[in-house]
Amino acid sequence: MAAARQEPGFDTRAIRTQAARSGHREHSVPVYLTSSFVFDSAEQGRDLFAGAADGLVYSRYGNPSVDEFVEKLCIMEGAEDGVATATGMAAMFASIASLVSAGDHVVCSRAVFGSTSQILTRILPKWGVETTFVPPDDPDAWRRALRPKTRVFFAETPSNPGLDLIDIEAVATIAHEAGALFIVDNCFATPWLQQPARLGADIVTHSATKFMDGQGRVLGGAILGPREIITDVRFFARQTGPALSPFNAWILSKSLETLSLRVDRHCENAEAVARHLSGHPAVERARYPFLESHPQHELARRQMRHGGGLVTIDVAGGEPAAMRFINRLQMISRSSNLGDSRSIATHPRTTTHAKLSEDQRLELGILPGTVRLAIGLENREDIIADIDHALGED
Repeated sequence: MAAARQEPGFDTRAIRTQAARSGHREHSVPVYLTSSFVFDSAEQGRDLFAGAADGLVYSRYGNPSVDEFVEKLCIMEGAEDGVATATGMAAMFASIASLVSAGDHVVCSRAVFGSTSQILTRILPKWGVETTFVPPDDPDAWRRALRPKTRVFFAETPSNPGLDLIDIEAVATIAHEAGALFIVDNCFATPWLQQPARLGADIVTHSATKFMDGQGRVLGGAILGPREIITDVRFFARQTGPALSPFNAWILSKSLETLSLRVDRHCENAEAVARHLSGHPAVERARYPFLESHPQHELARRQMRHGGGLVTIDVAGGEPAAMRFINRLQMISRSSNLGDSRSIATHPRTTTHAKLSEDQRLELGILPGTVRLAIGLENREDIIADIDHALGED
């Protein structure tokens, strides 16, 4: 008797989920570079716009290349539906703005990316939406922050750049008891390391610019969740226009086919670097979720497959020492991106989180000597050698 056929695995679905081939029967589906689509008749155009017929109208609304990318991500994250956006920050903004109205309240982990914080503290207040920031590692703080008009919980886990974690199941329970929706930015973990929707999150957002692209080529974002919620997100995105370009979607869809292979290598290299630096005399502290010294080490191992591709260090000697370290790197790039095949060093205090106040940065664990290391796919011995040279005295 033949064994029952199992559901295809993560990589198989990432590789084999494709848009329809054209009449040429190409093996690799082409990129659909078109702004609009042709109607067979005036009546069909009427029906498409009225929602009485299925089909494509305009690439701001839908495109085969973009739809393929979203379909793959939904399968990977265990989500029903999704919307792709031009950038990761467009995804963060649209995921919140599409769900709140004047007078509503948001509860957010205080350990979020600088631009996310700016949206919540400087843009949404113009619409009468207030935000309370809470410690990421204290589920009770989320409960205490609740108000009658709390509509959204928002968190990123692991966080940028402190690598703080959120107990997704615990916070999701609190949100749902209060009738709020829980949005999780899963950029650092990717669907390969962590699937927040399976842990209780309502919406999962991504900056596809990072590990999903994996080679620093294109920008993109995504919002994934239940069809009922994504309907509201799609309406918001359709009217405001943060559409992902078909070419970028095609690049990102192809990159998803190797996501697990690449992310595993990022993680292996990053953990090796973190363990090497955890006892280095020039480093006051090395932060990495799978290090036993990480305060949420047990949560990381329960919630994530591996520890991710980021290592954050505090260089002894403060900002001058951190700048010296970055300037002495010979192979590792000096840039603000992450998730690239090439390792990158960033000084968050003066770049990605420069718009925050000093108190806000200190709350996030961003000290003058903090350096974020986005570990790439190079040979780990070469990465470590470059770091050791830059930290040395010669």
